[in-house]
Amino acid sequence: MIPLSFAQRRMWLTHQLEGGAETYNISPAFRLRGPLDQAALVAAIGDVAARHETLRTTYVLDDNDEPHQKILPAAQAPVEVPVVEVTPDALDEAVDAFIAHRFDLMADIPFKARLFRCSPEEHVLVLLIHHIASDGVSGGPLARDLTTAYTARLAGRAPVYEPLAVTYKDYALWQRELLGDVTDPGSLAAAQANYWRKELTGVPQPLGLPLDRPRPATRDSKGDSLSLQVRPEVAAGLQRLADERGMTMSMVVQAALGVLLGMLSGGEDVTIGNPIAGRTDEGLADLVGLFVNTQVLRVDLSGNPSFADLLPQVRDKALAAYEHQDVPFETLVELINPERSTAYQPLFQVMFAWQSFEKADFELPGLKVEFEQYLTNTSLADLFFSLAYDSTGALRGDLMYATQLFDRDTATSLADRFVRVLEQVAAAPTAPIGTIDVLGADERDRLVRQINDTARPVAETTLPDAFEAQVRRTPERVAVIGEHETLTYAEFNARANKLAHWLIEQGAGPEQLVAVKIPRSVDLLVAVYGVVKAGAAYVPLDTELPAERVRHVLASAQPLLLLEDTLPDLSGQPETDPERDLSPDNAAYVIFTSGSTGGPKGVPVAHRSITNRIEWGLEHFDVTVEDRMLMSTSASFDASVPEMFSNLQTGASVVVASAEGRRDPAYLADLIRREQVTAAFFVPSLLSAFVTEPAAADCTSLRWIEVAAEAFPAALANRFTDLLPGCSANNLYGPTEATVEV
Repeated sequence: MIPLSFAQRRMWLTHQLEGGAETYNISPAFRLRGPLDQAALVAAIGDVAARHETLRTTYVLDDNDEPHQKILPAAQAPVEVPVVEVTPDALDEAVDAFIAHRFDLMADIPFKARLFRCSPEEHVLVLLIHHIASDGVSGGPLARDLTTAYTARLAGRAPVYEPLAVTYKDYALWQRELLGDVTDPGSLAAAQANYWRKELTGVPQPLGLPLDRPRPATRDSKGDSLSLQVRPEVAAGLQRLADERGMTMSMVVQAALGVLLGMLSGGEDVTIGNPIAGRTDEGLADLVGLFVNTQVLRVDLSGNPSFADLLPQVRDKALAAYEHQDVPFETLVELINPERSTAYQPLFQVMFAWQSFEKADFELPGLKVEFEQYLTNTSLADLFFSLAYDSTGALRGDLMYATQLFDRDTATSLADRFVRVLEQVAAAPTAPIGTIDVLGADERDRLVRQINDTARPVAETTLPDAFEAQVRRTPERVAVIGEHETLTYAEFNARANKLAHWLIEQGAGPEQLVAVKIPRSVDLLVAVYGVVKAGAAYVPLDTELPAERVRHVLASAQPLLLLEDTLPDLSGQPETDPERDLSPDNAAYVIFTSGSTGGPKGVPVAHRSITNRIEWGLEHFDVTVEDRMLMSTSASFDASVPEMFSNLQTGASVVVASAEGRRDPAYLADLIRREQVTAAFFVPSLLSAFVTEPAAADCTSLRWIEVAAEAFPAALANRFTDLLPGCSANNLYGPTEATVEV
């Protein structure tokens, strides 16, 4: 029995896994204008099938369920060519229905044809071939042989062809003999596999593309396509680059695609899949058959090289890939064994093909022939770019995209970005790739001037000025609710003022730092307000911090004073607002971040910045005098700043959680319910525990929560809003340097 070639075997397995879907249908189509001899055309199509055995081959299973080729005699495999009358408006729908045909490879030959008659002298011929029988390069010999046959049949005779040097079954047998067993160290297969193992081990999976929706657990082949075009002058510039560096145009375009993928994914290690012709012997040039293999180009973008400097790397890797092109792709996947998932293709998720077949070369006597583009609604990868020269010197092609992942608008934007990259590298190949701009003028305007139009008037004020203004408006309203005491605005302001006067006596003032290491209580809030009222900036030190970290912070900040454990004796200090020469540009506090190079680093934040953030929060959450904010976050974490200051600028209240209870879901639920708290901050890990606390369902006073510092899973957000549907969960993010959140 005749074995399948390696490429056929891969196609057979894929066809079975997809249930016979039309994913791998090839559908060249030609518009024929002029007096067509239908009988001659039908006979010519039969002649082509008789010449190329792959077009009349079925695939049968042996006793071990292994597929084999069964080549049918031409007389037993006639290719019927139905003529279908269509109106111009119905043509596309009729063709789409035809090319969606599902081949039964065990029963049917993988070749069909249909002639659509639009008028007496206008027809569209569609050839439908399963990929197991043909590939892109096969279009050349297929078109040449069809031309020869039609010409002969018009003259009333059978075509006379040059005999084929080999048949496809010869190739399938020779391929196995050439490669040998990949487990044999002396075989060609083993030598080539060693190269690929070294080249592709450790490929990041999957590529971080800008998807419109999360990847489903299982990838399907559904897709759509759109066209793209590169102007002739740009194509000429790219060709000059290729010629100057001894490269093919395909290599240059793939390098540009690698740059685009790096920009889209934010990575420096990207891979591109490439179909490779696989016709390594001249005797295969005239055969219709599946010779194509898939190879992977891995592009290293690290160091922000220029495009010109990137080209030699791509050239060398592409040439090495050609030298090691014979090992079947599925064998490489098994040997390299990358992270596997049913959600994406292994080793690469983006493909590129350079189309070398000139469809314009197809001619039939007496007819004007134009190539028509009809594609199945499938995509072999997340994204599949293809390009070729057209008769004007431009580059034309398609982008096929997975509709599971991308909307058409997004795919269009990706195609546009690819063209922009090609335009820029052709114009300035020596510029660093990091300077390439993939945004269109309208996108840049939208991002910079529309979406990012955040300019708004912000009061020229400071934290103590804003608070003191509120004290004058609502002196008798409740400001602070602690475990053992409740203070009005006037009472709380008086206590903070007494500390501020004491601090000023010690030398505190603008740009001076005062460290605060007081247990969570009303006194902690008094200490923080006293520092900013004195004009100084506070440096919070949580009482639970390790001693080494406290020492590090104090050594780095070198504060004027450390308020530790309890407040000083403030008897005799005035309760009036202190005078201070404080500017919105002075520091309000210094938060020490976790540090990116080993040690915590202090970040000073100006009054202007934090009052801007607070004003945004008050407006965004529509804070009213009836609101009560829970103060439960560590003072060393900048999320504590809005907890302490936001509500007290608008007449609302702050509820202080105890040091012992701030991480206890049961305590927090009881406190929220008892004090009718309307707003709180949670890290997701604490929120996850909170939603499992039975008493949390009684926290119906909550209007909103802020969540930050960790990834906030959608499932957790849904659990929370199901538990408390009247409360919104707001996922916030921002580095300390950007003032709490951005």
